[in-house]
Amino acid sequence: MPLPRTRGKALRQRLAELRGPDLPAKALDARALAALAANPGCKRRAILDGAGVNKAAVASALGSPSAFGQSQFAFTRGNAFEAKVKADGGAELLRLVHEKLDRRAEPPADAQVPDLAATGPEGRAARTALALREATAAAGTWTLLDHPMLALDVAGSPAFLEPDAVVVHPDGSWTVVEIKSFPMLDGSADPAKVGAAARQAAVYVLALEEVAARLDPAPAVRHRILLVCPKDFSNLPTASAVDVRKQRAVTGRQLARLTRIEDIADTLPEGTCFSPELPSDELTSAVESVPAAFAPECLSACELAFHCRDRSRAAGAVTSLGRSVRAELGGLTTVEDVLSAARGEAGDPEDPAVTALRRAARLRAEALQNRGPLATVDATTGGGRS
Repeated sequence: MPLPRTRGKALRQRLAELRGPDLPAKALDARALAALAANPGCKRRAILDGAGVNKAAVASALGSPSAFGQSQFAFTRGNAFEAKVKADGGAELLRLVHEKLDRRAEPPADAQVPDLAATGPEGRAARTALALREATAAAGTWTLLDHPMLALDVAGSPAFLEPDAVVVHPDGSWTVVEIKSFPMLDGSADPAKVGAAARQAAVYVLALEEVAARLDPAPAVRHRILLVCPKDFSNLPTASAVDVRKQRAVTGRQLARLTRIEDIADTLPEGTCFSPELPSDELTSAVESVPAAFAPECLSACELAFHCRDRSRAAGAVTSLGRSVRAELGGLTTVEDVLSAARGEAGDPEDPAVTALRRAARLRAEALQNRGPLATVDATTGGGRS
C-alpha cells in the first residue's frame, strides 16, 4: 500500500539525503528485490537499496570491491538464447506455455504481440497496463508481451521491473515467463538457480497483481510461472512450470517491511550519508551504523558481501558460518560464546543449544583420549597394521 503523499515525500527526501547530494538513485530491479526477500533481516541492505545507493561503488570505496554480477560472455549467451526463444513472433515460447500450463486451451496461432514502446519507464508501464487490459478483453486469443514494464510500489515510490515476457491466455489469465541460459538436464535444472529464478519471478507476479487489481473484473495472475532454459547441452529451448506461491508470500512480507523503511532511517545518526565520494573513514562509519545480517549466501546476491563478511569474521559472528548454523545456536551469537558454552564456562545449562554443545565437546574429548594405533585387523578382511 502506498504511503500518504506528504509522508512519502518526506521519506523520499530523507532517502535522497542518505544517498548523497546530486547522486541519482540506482533503480531497484527484480533481482535486487528477490535478494532482499532472501535475507529479510538485513537492515543494511534494506536501507541502501531503499535509498537507491550504488552498493558496488560503495564496496569499491570501502576497499572491498565486489565480484558480484554476470560475465559478459554469460550476458551475450543469455541474450542470444532469449532471441531464439522469442523468434517468429514467440511461436516456440507460446507453444511451451500451452504445453506446460494450458493444454485445455486452443493451440496458439496468430498470437498478438503488441508494441510496448513508449517514452521513459513511466510511459512504458502505462503502455503495458493498457496492452494487458486490451489483451484480457480480447477473450479467446493468445497475447505475448515482450519485455513489458511493470511498476511495483516500494517504500512509497515505484520500482520499475522488466520481466522477460508475460503471456495473456485465451481465458484472460496472465503468466510470467522467465528465460534463463543455465541448462535443464534430463528435465531438471540446478535447484539453487531455479530457486533464484522463482524468487525473481515472484516479484513480477506481485507487480502484475497490482496491475490486475486496477481492472474490473480483476484477471487472474497465475502463480505457476514458466521457466525456459536450454535443453541438456544444446541451444534448444525446453521449459518447466514452477510454483512461486511460497516465494511470492515471502517477497510480499518483505516488501511490506520495506514500506516502513523510514523506521530504519530514523535510527541513523543525523547527517548520515552513504555517498561513495565521502572519505573512507566517514563512509565506513556510515555503513557500520546500520546492522547487517551477513550469511554466505550473500556472496552471490549482494555487492557489499565481501565487506560484511570481513566485519562478521572480525566480530566472530556465527552468521558467517551460515544461517542453518545460526538457527541451531539460539542465543549464542559469537564463536567465543559457542566455545565458552561448550567448555562449560558460560551459557544456560537448560538451553538445548548449550546442552548439545557440551555433549559434543565431551564426545570429542573422549574420542581424542581413546585415539591410538589401529589394532591388527584379521587378514581375511584385507586389513593390516596402521
